[in-house]
Amino acid sequence: MNEMLEFRRIKEMLVKNAMTEKAAQRFEQMEPFLDQARAEAALQETTEARKVLDALGTPPFSDTAGVREAAQEAKAGRMLTPDQLESVRQFAVLSLRLTRYLGRCRELAPGMAGFAAGFQDLSALQEEIERCIRGGRVDDYASKTLRSIRQKKEQAEGQIRTKLDTMLRSSRKYFSESFVSMRNGRFTLPVKKEYKSQVPGTVVDASSTGATFFIEPTAVSKLREELGLLETAEENEEKIILYTLSALVGDNLDAVSVNLEYMEELDFIFAKGKLSADMQARQPSLNTRRFIRIVNGRHPLLTSENPVPLNVEFGGKTQGVIITGPNTGGKTVALKTVGLLSVMACCGLHIPCEEADLAMNADIFCDIGDGQSISENLSTFSAHIKNIIRILQKADRESLVLLDELGSGTDPAEGMGIAVAVLEELRKRGCLFLVTTHYPEVKEYGERTEGVINARMAFDKESLKPLYRLELGEAGESCAFYIARRLGMAEETLETAWKAAYGSGEKNKRSLPDLMETSGPQAMEGGSLDKSKKRPQKSRIRSKEDAQNSCKVKAEEIKGRFSMGDSVMVYPQRKLGIVYEPADDKGDVGVQIQKKKMRINYKRLQLKVAAAEMYPADYDFSIIFDTVENRKARHQMDRKFVPGLEIRYEKEEDGK
Repeated sequence: MNEMLEFRRIKEMLVKNAMTEKAAQRFEQMEPFLDQARAEAALQETTEARKVLDALGTPPFSDTAGVREAAQEAKAGRMLTPDQLESVRQFAVLSLRLTRYLGRCRELAPGMAGFAAGFQDLSALQEEIERCIRGGRVDDYASKTLRSIRQKKEQAEGQIRTKLDTMLRSSRKYFSESFVSMRNGRFTLPVKKEYKSQVPGTVVDASSTGATFFIEPTAVSKLREELGLLETAEENEEKIILYTLSALVGDNLDAVSVNLEYMEELDFIFAKGKLSADMQARQPSLNTRRFIRIVNGRHPLLTSENPVPLNVEFGGKTQGVIITGPNTGGKTVALKTVGLLSVMACCGLHIPCEEADLAMNADIFCDIGDGQSISENLSTFSAHIKNIIRILQKADRESLVLLDELGSGTDPAEGMGIAVAVLEELRKRGCLFLVTTHYPEVKEYGERTEGVINARMAFDKESLKPLYRLELGEAGESCAFYIARRLGMAEETLETAWKAAYGSGEKNKRSLPDLMETSGPQAMEGGSLDKSKKRPQKSRIRSKEDAQNSCKVKAEEIKGRFSMGDSVMVYPQRKLGIVYEPADDKGDVGVQIQKKKMRINYKRLQLKVAAAEMYPADYDFSIIFDTVENRKARHQMDRKFVPGLEIRYEKEEDGK
């Protein structure tokens, strides 16, 4: 479930902060602690690392992969190369520097300072390697024998060069260049092709054009043999020195291993501290009381300069929160923030907030879908349901459940039923849960159910934009009427819209102004509709033509009252349905109720949620209203003529 919360990206940030391969591997495998004591200990380590970083700066770390490789080679009794010995020397130096660094923070971070006492002294090993290895090779002064061999070797090389220089000067016309050339480790003269036979010796190489041959003259053969013997002696002496140093590393393996473990552990801890500093994060509190409280929390992956902080509190008597509000209002981000901060805290990481007290969770279950294609809507719904089924199979009172747009992607009536049933099951199991929805019936469930509260994403009535601020205790109201008035819709049209949505009977006591007042966080300006400003009624006596025109206008008004995809309440049965066909000339509307299609007079319908609020403009409603067989058949007909292929429509029922 952590993939939906993008915890992987947090781990990637930690891997970048790590200097050692071992620490990076631990971050890649990081999972939340299930034991509160271990999680709190990890949080305290992060806190101390943050204090030390703020006070002393970055500690002296380096990659330890080379040292580990050298230690393994030494343990196996193999000879280490000068480069490997150099990595061991650098590690010994870093161990000493890190010990001194930690010694400066005894009062500031006692836990970190405790590591200083555990580091082993590798100064003797460091000094011996420095004496024998320099510049990536065994130094001349590593032993008296090696120094003597190299001196003799230099003398032999000098004699060879002197002999060859004499030959170059005495017979210049034989040579294409006036200097001695080293080819394949041997001293040679660049002889012109036509004089090859004039210079006796061994051809070592030739130029790319074939015009020059590089010949080692016979005159220096004896000196060359002496030089070869000295080179062999030098190589043998170097091996003796390298084996001696390798054995010394082997003798110090225990100390090296201890320092390796300490350095990699400290690298792991300080990488967490650096992430805390980068995020300006703080240590949260953890509890087993099943309680979550976040004050001014921020999603750690949001890149905006001034993200709107999240404030949320539930748990204890309040088991779940149902969030409603407009699309792009920040509902999904709120879910992800609570989930991701909970995971981070239980991993021993600081979280970006002012204050937080988070519940220990055995599991965090999520169903959060982003970026889904409309053409895949049916399969998306199936995937959501499968995910929810898995959640219901595993969730218990130690779980945190996060569900985004619960019940969406299908018939609203059925989706609403599934949503309420899932929430009731989670409530019975004692889970903490946070869900988002558009269904008004789910809001009603939150209002009437003990242990569940509603919340909404605030809406700015002045700019007509979401504020991305979570407000607990209130369900999100539709701002449609308020927005319509602000954008200039006529009062008469608003009055008609209000009546179409809420009716005008005695049972409905809400007026259009009252409705507008609850459409946002503040009361609407403009007051109520002034009845005195309405147009005076015309005479009841009309001409036949006027009456016909009036009927036509009324018929058009009825036809435009409901649109395909609208969620409606059917009276007197009080069943939810979805409009699949607008009203006909008789005022009968096509409504689908639990997969059954029927014609119902518009007077028996009340709009609950407009299609525009639930579906994109180009939504394919055949997903809801048509069978899979008909959809496949229509797709084939659009491509080509298929003999015998037909589309069957089910018979409509009379809703009377």
